[in-house]
Parts: sequence; C-alpha cells; structure tokens
Amino acid sequence: MNFLISSTFNDSLTKLTGEEQKAVKTTAFDLQMNPANPGMKFHRVDRAKDKNFWSVRVSGDIRLIVHKTGDSLLLCYTDHHDNAYHWAERRKLETHPKTGAAQIVEIRETVQEVFVPQYVEAAEPQPEFKKSALFATHSEDELLGYGVPPEWLADVKQADEDSLLALADHLPEEASEALLELATGGTPVVASSVTDEAATDPFEHPDARRRFRVMTNVEELEQALEYPWEKWTVFLHPTQREVVERDYSGPVRVSGTAGTGKTIVALHRAVYLARKHPDARVLLTTFSEALAQSLRVKLRRLLVSQPSLGERIDVEYMDAVGKRLYERNVGKLRLVDAETVCTLLKEEAERNGLEGYSLSFLNSEWEQIVDAWQLDSWEAYRDVKRLGRKSRLNEAKREQLWAVFSSVQQRLSDDSVLSKCGMFSQLAHQLGKSSRTPYDFTVVDEAQDISISQLRFLAALGSHRADALFFTGDLGQRIFQQPFSWSSLGINIRGRSKTLRVNYRTSHQIRAQADRLLDPEISDMDGNVEKRTDTISVFNGPAPALSTFDSQQDEIDAVASKLKEWVADGVFPHEIGIFVRSENEIPRALSAIETSGLMHQLLSDSFESRSGKVAVSTMHLAKGLEYRAVIVMACDDEVMPSQERIEAIGDTADLEDVYNTERYLLYVACTRARDYLMVTSVEPASEFLDDLLL
Repeated sequence: MNFLISSTFNDSLTKLTGEEQKAVKTTAFDLQMNPANPGMKFHRVDRAKDKNFWSVRVSGDIRLIVHKTGDSLLLCYTDHHDNAYHWAERRKLETHPKTGAAQIVEIRETVQEVFVPQYVEAAEPQPEFKKSALFATHSEDELLGYGVPPEWLADVKQADEDSLLALADHLPEEASEALLELATGGTPVVASSVTDEAATDPFEHPDARRRFRVMTNVEELEQALEYPWEKWTVFLHPTQREVVERDYSGPVRVSGTAGTGKTIVALHRAVYLARKHPDARVLLTTFSEALAQSLRVKLRRLLVSQPSLGERIDVEYMDAVGKRLYERNVGKLRLVDAETVCTLLKEEAERNGLEGYSLSFLNSEWEQIVDAWQLDSWEAYRDVKRLGRKSRLNEAKREQLWAVFSSVQQRLSDDSVLSKCGMFSQLAHQLGKSSRTPYDFTVVDEAQDISISQLRFLAALGSHRADALFFTGDLGQRIFQQPFSWSSLGINIRGRSKTLRVNYRTSHQIRAQADRLLDPEISDMDGNVEKRTDTISVFNGPAPALSTFDSQQDEIDAVASKLKEWVADGVFPHEIGIFVRSENEIPRALSAIETSGLMHQLLSDSFESRSGKVAVSTMHLAKGLEYRAVIVMACDDEVMPSQERIEAIGDTADLEDVYNTERYLLYVACTRARDYLMVTSVEPASEFLDDLLL
C-alpha cells in the first residue's frame, strides 16, 4: 500500500499547538508502520460525498482525515473534531478528466458564497457599470486543460476582476495559477513532462507531485512532518522543474521577484546535476556564510532519503571557497583587512598632498573600481568605465588619485598580502591555465550580490564546459554590490535568462504592496531586463498594516499588541520575524518583544535554533529567510534611508545608488512575510512609506 502525504495536511498541521502537533505526528508514524493496527480508530466520514474519507482519532478532540483505498493511504488534513469533519464533507479526491492529475477538489455545492458582496453606505445613484467576465472567450476545453475542475467551469466563465481572487481560493493550485496568469495578460505554462507512469498514476502527474508525495520510509515522513514550513523544498512546481532539468548551451540566470522559489530551484538544480552525472563534483554557493548555512539545512532536508548525493555537493559561501582553492592551487594566503586598507589610503593621500576628496570617497573608489577590477596601471585606471559610479572624474583628477592607489598597491605587495579581490583574480588566472577544474558544475544563489572578482573566478571555474554555470537571483534585491557588466567578464546570459513568475511564499496583498517600492522593470548593465509587474501570488491574505506613531514607546506598545494578537490567532513565535535597518534599532524591537511577554533572541547563524522564539535581525541578515508573520520596525526618517550612508557619500551624484539599495533593502525585509506584515515608524516617517501607501 502506498503511503502519501498531502500539502493540505502540512498546512493544517502548522495551525495546531505544539503538543497537538506531536500527537498528530505520532499517529502518522503509527499509520505508516501498520495502517491495519487494531489500535487505529478509523471512522468513516458519513456525510462526505467521497466515501473514501476516514477520520482517525489522535487524542482528545484532535482528528486526522485520511483518504483510504485498497491501494493507498493519504494523509489529508488534521484539526479539531468538528472542523476536521467539516473539511472532509466539503471535498473529494478525484482524477482530473483532462489533465489526469490527482486533485483534492472543493465541492461546489457546499460553498455558500464564492463571490463575497461588499456593503457600502448608500450614496447618490450612479450609472451601473458591469465589469466584463475575464474568461468568457476561453473555451471550456482550454480551461479544463489548465486543471479547472468541471463543476467549477461556470463560475470561472463568469469571474471578473473583483471575484477572481475569491474564486481562486477554492480551486486547485494549477488552476488558480493559470487563471491569475491569464488575467494579467500572460500565457499559462501547462505541464508537458508527463511520463508513462504519470499517465497511469494520477499521483505521478507533474501537477499532482507539487501537493502529494509518496512516503517510502519513516525518515521521509519525519522530514515532511518536522519541516512543514519548508514543504516547498519537496514539492517542486512543474514550471520550476522544467528550468531545473533543462540542458543549456551556456551560462544561465534564473530571476524572479522575492518568493518565486529561486533558492529552491538552485537546490534542486544542484541535486539534479549530481544525480544525472554520477562522477561529477557540484558546488552550491552564495555570497554570505549565513545564506550558505541556510542552504546546507535545506539541502539536508531535501536529501534525507538520498544522503549519498550530498557527498558530491559542496555547499560553501564564496569567500570560503576562494580561500580553500587558493591555498590548494596557488599557495599560502595572507589577506589584508578593510581597516588596514583604509589606514593606508589615508596615509598615502596625506603623503601625496591629495586634497578635495574625503576618506569615504577614496575608500569606495578603491573598493568599487581599483581593487574590484584589479587595475594595475595608470592606463587601466584612466580608461576604465566607472559603471555604477556617478562621480565624474576627468583625466587630471584620475591621475592625482592614481598616485595614491598605486602607492597603496605597492605597500600591499611589499607586505605580501592580498585583498579578497586579489585572491579571486589570482585564483581565476591559475584555474585558467589548468586543464581541469575542482568542480564540474557550479550553482550560485543570490547572484545579484556576488562581486566582480568573484564572478571572474566563477567564469574561470566554468570555462571547461558550456553548461557549468547556473545562477539564481533578483536585481531588485541587490543590497551589497554596485552594478557591473557580466558579459565583460565572460558571462553572457543573453537568450538564457529565465524568469519565475509565480510567487508561492507571499500573499497577493503583501507582494502587491511591496512591489510599489521598486520600478516595474529593472535592467542590468548588459541590457537584460527583469519585468516585475507580471508576477502573481497564489494565495490571499490580510492587507499589510502600515502605522506611524508619535513616539517610540507608542510604536513599541503597538508592536507588542500585534505580537500577542498573532500568537492568540495561532501563529507560533518562531514563525515571526522582526527586522530593523541597523543594530541601532535592535533595542526597540527587543523592547516590543519583552512588552509582549514572548521569548526572544537575536538571529544567529544557527538556522535551526529559533524554535519557540521570535527572531530579531537587521534587514541585511533577512536575505534567504521567510516567516509567516513579519514586522518591519523603526522605518523613520534618517533611519530609512540611512542618514549615515548619505553623509558618507563622496559626491552627491552617488545618491541615486544609495537610495536604490535602501529601497531594495526595505523590499527584502517586507517580502520575508508569508501571511502577515506590519510596517511601523515614528514621526517623521521614512519617505519610502509614502510609496508603500500609494
């Protein structure tokens, strides 16, 4: 007998208390070990139209709804007695007549009201305006092909822009996604990779595999039950699978707004390559140690039943990879720290009599131009295109500056020390001379924040085969690096840039509001354009709460009240994240948590140590994280954007990039939220909040 678990079961499990979850998990393990155990109390759900729905007593008032046939046992739902029975009475498991995918379908006749009327105060009579039906011109056969259940066709044909989201909540995922795609002018992608097995087994259809998974052993079930919040690392969407398993003729970059599953695609791509090429070494990397640790945790969850694959996948952040390979391929490494470089720049500027330039400007010019591009001559600095730098420097000014920079380079050489940029550049040069590279394939997550020298190294790492490099990232989340040209470093993705357009993590309301912070299109330095207006979210949620207060204490009290409200509504503390702009605002967040009576801790590098506690972090550390509920605090004027960054600008022409990255930072923080978002500030509020309110 096949033992399966449904995504609806995972969703319902997260809404129970910790003790209730433990009891449900114990019952699930017992069912897998011996479904016929006489101790299992099965009761048919008599009022269900699908007579294969059964209730299993867990403990007290908790029930587990299963779909039981002679061939399979499917965990479908869990809740308190009446709610569990009510759920089963309103649904049926069936094979879609057009697509052949298994679906849990909400029975149309049991839905009292799909289109929720809105009541407003009576006003002067207005001319009646009837909005047009969105799908009136689409044939029933076409709609069936998108996975719309037959009994819902009439409602779909009548849906307009006001009723669509309410209707989508009642449909299977592939149907709601396709309708939202059509409504926004797109063309839905229909799962095409249907195998012979999928043609005969409705649970093997690509659409079904996103929501049903066969549990082959206790370890797999334990994984699915232990990490229900991470279920999307298991249920790979069919459109994502197509990107993961495609053969490419050169470097590829997968883009998409926050929540579209780029990291999951990167994880599955690394696993796919390791599985397809049994002798290959795969590197899965990103720009920070914290994100690399997050990738390790998710990879372990993904490979719980195939640990041997993980032995051929190295997960490290870029700097660690560079240091290790440098010492193995080049020699002993001594790195200079940023503070020492800053001191050298100051000393050489004074020695050369340089005036009119702040130390902040010199430092940024060194980091972003001279050291980043490894310029080693006056001619190279004179002719370099200062992409991303708005300050204009004529030849005479550059000559004055080069005298300082070349002196700093000489002092570093005399001391036999390298910057990280120098390390990556020398390593790239060494790898370029070798006929072999340490890795057959490299997968890079959060690629928008890798540096110039790191990309140069990656180009050398992937030079031996066309499909060696796979990048995922979002230009709208670039918060650490200045923009630069990839093609100038040998990475040309034109024609191989893929965009993920379905947001699985963030509700429609949160995504739509956060998107107001950014332009509808963002371009890289090579002219590749990422459109942000055609992304769709697959579920609804409450509107984000944006509030400005007269004092910090008022803000703290309001946040504390919201924390208590969420917990009372069933949100666990570890499902809540609070983000602030910098360490200076951390005390405000901690005060709110203390006032609420909840436990707290600062976000650490241990991504598995947050159980039972609210996470607090700066916005920069928010990358790669997600929470059911998020509060973005202290969005005050002079805090967001950072007044410290603005004052450190060497030339007012550089303000544009500071403002852009500060916007990206707020966007990153807001889009960590799945269901609930609160953004707070103290008067005067950040000017960015005006954009959120538009």
